[in-house]
Amino acid sequence: MNNRFPRSRGYTLLELMVTVAVVALLATIAATSYSQFTLKAHRTEARTALLDLASLEERYLSTNPSYSAAPTDLGYAGANWAAVPIGNGYYQVQGVTVTAPILSLAPGVPSTPATFSFTMVPAPGSVQVNDTACASFTVTSQGARTATMQGGADNTATCW
Repeated sequence: MNNRFPRSRGYTLLELMVTVAVVALLATIAATSYSQFTLKAHRTEARTALLDLASLEERYLSTNPSYSAAPTDLGYAGANWAAVPIGNGYYQVQGVTVTAPILSLAPGVPSTPATFSFTMVPAPGSVQVNDTACASFTVTSQGARTATMQGGADNTATCW
């Protein structure tokens, strides 16, 4: 018996919908993993930039009597830290604290050394503003490295 319309061998609508659902699920997982990976990669850039700033401050101190709060003294172009691009622009320097040394002339009273502290936060409009786990990084002249979450809770162990 020769049929005028041979039965076609294709996929049913149900099979097609299951395939689309599986592909959508895999794409969602991949996109989430990728975005977490890029946030972590940009954190590395912030940490590296902070450690570079710390080394530049130490170099400045080796030839001057104190640390400097001016970006131009450390080799950056910009009158203030808000105007200085850091790395690829995902982070910016938010807080710079520099204290001058206090020399004590009284016997038995110790002198206070010069100190610095740099804090870096995500730049407005960058993808790093979505990084709530590591919202800020800080490094000090004493070698302390800290990081905080978006609410201000300490998250140094995870971020550094």
